[in-house]
Parts: sequence; C-alpha cells; structure tokens
Amino acid sequence: MRTKSVGKKKINVITLGCSKNVYDSEVLMGQLKANGKEVVHEQSGDIVVINTCGFIDNAKEESIDTILDYVQRKEDGLVEKVFVTGCLSERYKPDLLEQIPDVDQYFGTRELPLLLKALGADYKHELVGERLTTTPRHYAYLKIAEGCDRPCSFCAIPLMRGGNVSRPIEDLVTEAEKLAKNGTKELILIAQDLTYYGLDLYKKRELARLLKELVKVEGIEWIRLHYAFPAGFPEDVLDVIREEPKVCNYLDIPLQHISTNILKSMRRGTTKEKTNALLEAFRSKVPGMTIRTTLICGYPGETEEDFQEMKAWVQEQKFDRLGCFTYSHEENTHAYNLVDDVPEEVKQRRVEEIMEIQSQISYDLNQEKIGQTFKVLIDRKEGDNFVGRSEHDSPDVDNEILISAVDTYLPIGSFVNVEIIEAYEFDLIGKVID
Repeated sequence: MRTKSVGKKKINVITLGCSKNVYDSEVLMGQLKANGKEVVHEQSGDIVVINTCGFIDNAKEESIDTILDYVQRKEDGLVEKVFVTGCLSERYKPDLLEQIPDVDQYFGTRELPLLLKALGADYKHELVGERLTTTPRHYAYLKIAEGCDRPCSFCAIPLMRGGNVSRPIEDLVTEAEKLAKNGTKELILIAQDLTYYGLDLYKKRELARLLKELVKVEGIEWIRLHYAFPAGFPEDVLDVIREEPKVCNYLDIPLQHISTNILKSMRRGTTKEKTNALLEAFRSKVPGMTIRTTLICGYPGETEEDFQEMKAWVQEQKFDRLGCFTYSHEENTHAYNLVDDVPEEVKQRRVEEIMEIQSQISYDLNQEKIGQTFKVLIDRKEGDNFVGRSEHDSPDVDNEILISAVDTYLPIGSFVNVEIIEAYEFDLIGKVID
C-alpha cells in the first residue's frame, strides 16, 4: 500500500553542495522518471529528497538548516515525507537519527537502490547515461569517477565517498552521446580526483585516452577539466589539451598551499619545487592555458612566515582564477589530531589578503584581453545583456562576458565570436564580431 501511495506523489529533489552532488541528483531523477514517477528539482512536491553536503562546517550547517526547514514543513502538513541522502547523511547518520528523528529515512552516498525502493521505485541497471539534467541544456557535468584514494590530512571526502572507483570509458562515451543528442555542447568532467582516473580499472592513468574518445562525440564542442590533483598528474593529458581543439585550454587544479612544510603536513605528496615545476610544464606545453586553483589559509601550524610565502607565490604565479578558504577542523580526518591553532580572525584576514592580491591580478589579466576576440558560449539573458563564457571560464565560478541585448539577439546555447571592449575584475564587456 505504501509503494502505491508514494507512486501518486510528486517528488521534489533538493541539491546542496558541489557539482558531484548535482550529478548524483540528476541520476536519481532519471531513475525516478524511468519508474514513472513525477519528479521536479527544487520546486514543490509531496515527497522531498534532500541531497546533502558534509564537506566543511558551512556546508554542514546549510544541510542541517535545510533538513530542519523541511521537517517543520512536514509537521505543518506542507509535505508528506522527508528523505535525506548525500555526504552529510553518509558521515553523520547515527547523529542525525538521534538529533533529527522526524526525517523518514537517511541514506548514504552509495545507497541509491535503497533510496529508490523507499520512493517506490526500482534501480534500473540498463539506464547508463540517463539523467534529468538540472543545468542549462547546453552544458552538463560528466562524473568520471567516484570517491578518492588520496590521504590528504584535512579532507573528509574519503569518509563520505569511499575509495576511487573509475567509470568505464565506454559508459562515459555512451552518456556523452546521449547528452549531445539532447543539446549538450560542453562537457565538464568532474571527479574527486581526475588525475587518478583509470588506475583501478586499467592499471594506469587513462584520462588522456578518455579525452581522445570523448572528442569523437558529435555535437560536443567543449570539454573542460575540473578537480585534477597535482601529485602524479599524467602529463600526456597536456598533449591532448594542446592538440585537440575541443578540449578547453583550462585546468582546475586545487594546490591548497605552497609551503613545503605545510604541504607535508597536509599529506599532499608534493613540495614547493615540484608544484612550481608542474605549473611550468602546464604553461610551456599548453601556451595560454588558464589555470584555476584553490588555497587554504589557517591550516594547523601555519605560521606568518608560511602565509607570507604563499602570498608572494600567488603574486608571482599570477593564476588566472583563484579561490581561497579558511581551514575547517573536520572530525575523523588526520589533521583533526593537530591543534587548530590559527585564530579564526587570523584565518579570515589571510584569506582576505590573498583575495585582494588575486583581484588585482584578475583585473590586470582582464585588461590584457581588451581588443582580443574569443569564441563565446551564451549561457543566459540577464536584464539588458546576454551573458556568456569563453573556453577559459567555467560556469558559476569564473569570469563572464556581457554582450548588450538591446540591438542584438543571441540564442541561448549558441557560440559567437566576441571582441572584448571593456574589462573589470571579474567581468568582461564584449561585442559580437560577424
């Protein structure tokens, strides 16, 4: 009887956290649709599934607040059932069961079949590549692996996602083909660690081979790489980026720090010298490559000297894109055994100093783009402007190019050639070139 009643209800999936969670929600929604369920994303429904993030304190707070909000709505009779899945649920299930017992059921990151069963659906193995995408039609995330085998001291991802499991190349090509048929033009490859791809399946790093297969997919024009790990980076990937027009001259590679002492404590498997040599290899083998990175300020034991070393290095490297975050002391990680000895206000000050430097770097680099012409993918219309990106920019996190919509019409998802006529810290102003 319960299965039958669930089947008549609209299921609302809410996604918190990173693009990996977005992908997981899309797979869940695809499975539900294939089971004949009515499913929506972040709208309104009788049944709510919250896909949570448990990575750092802020993300955990957002997830808990969202759960409490929907539990209250359930109590008020606005929704009938609340299910929770994702990283927070994987990591803290016993605590959540005790503290928020009014959730109907909690599921971990690898319990999709059980979640589907609770929703009155069956897991369909034959649905390789079938998803209900929540991004704009012209770009989509493609998750090439799950989990992570790295021992980074500060990171709880292996606790929530398990060890690295690569997806077979043929499955990924099939999924890319299905996306392309639905209008996807840009694939954004994601994983906890792209660098490790293939080691478990093929006994060697096979990111380059995967890229060579994906570029053959008709309709896909851009392929972008997110979340590569610096240690053990397969340099044959650089040859593919340089030689294949479809692979964007772009790499997201979180470096986290540059002080060798801090890198050693972080268990990153690299040093300042090796990191700089890798960046030099990127820039010499792929001229004009855009490098995006992230850094952590206030890691346990980070001295003012360590921080000043990182500041000077950021100034010297002039990264195209850079994000900076305060260290979060996470339970059950290796670094949790260390003393969280950098005061919160010092962590925050250090982040602000790094981002102030980066703002000037970004402004200067953007000024150099004035007069240049770029191939631009139009993402949306906003007010009096169309908003697009070049191959050097990923959606939601990087620069955007604004083109006046007053006397120009540009279809969403189309490619146009745009000359840059003005530039600011994080936005560029352009005009279409025929």
